[in-house]
Amino acid sequence: SRSGYSRKIGFEGGQMPLQRRLPKFGFKNINRVEYKAINIGDLDTLAAAKGLEKVTLDDLRAAGFISRKQLVKILANGTITRAIAVEANAFSEAAQKAIEAAGGSIAKV
Repeated sequence: SRSGYSRKIGFEGGQMPLQRRLPKFGFKNINRVEYKAINIGDLDTLAAAKGLEKVTLDDLRAAGFISRKQLVKILANGTITRAIAVEANAFSEAAQKAIEAAGGSIAKV
C-alpha cells in the first residue's frame, strides 16, 4: 500500500501550482502563411551577376536565397536598374510598381 507515488503531476504541496500562477497569453493563427522576404535590390544584383532576363523560384533556390518549400514575397527595398521578369508567390505594391517602372514584368506563381 506504500509503494509508488500517488500525488498529481505538478502538485506543489498545497501552494498554488506554477501552471495556475502564470497567465495565459498569445494566439497562434493556424491559417498564417509565412513568406521569405526578398528585396528587389537583391534580385537586381542576382540578375546582374548571372546575366538573367527572368528570375524564377528555381534561380532563387540555386542562389541559396530560399529552401525547397519556402514561399517568396518580393519587397521594394533597394533599387532595380534593369528590366527583368520576376516570378514569385507574392509582391508588395511598391515592389510591383518599381519592377514595372524599370520595364520588367511580374508573374505570381
